[in-house]
Amino acid sequence: MVQIDLATLESLTRPELVTVWASLNEAPPPRKLSRQLMARLIAYDVQIARDRGLSAKARRALASVAAGKTGAARPRPRPGARLIREWNGVTHVVEACESGYVYRDRTWRSLSAIARAITGAHWSGPRFFRCG
Repeated sequence: MVQIDLATLESLTRPELVTVWASLNEAPPPRKLSRQLMARLIAYDVQIARDRGLSAKARRALASVAAGKTGAARPRPRPGARLIREWNGVTHVVEACESGYVYRDRTWRSLSAIARAITGAHWSGPRFFRCG
């Protein structure tokens, strides 16, 4: 392992960074990789090696991505929860229920559909109602 002083990494020239990259990765860096990004990626690699690898949380996240999982499911509001959002001077109240969400005496399958009905634009429902 090449000893690298992280404090001086940003001051290295591109040819010096290419040499360091090649020694760490046993291959040259991509041709269009900027000097600044290369320095940051080298710093990351050095820190990972110094700390003996990725954290358990990072390893689980990478394993999840490698397995094709797109991310953790967001927790749904519990049945009976009331979500309140003011939009353009109008207060909108949504109640979570077992089969979805009740808004204006109609059951909806998703918060995003309700947010779209309220705003006329595509919104993430949990983000619009600030619950996810």
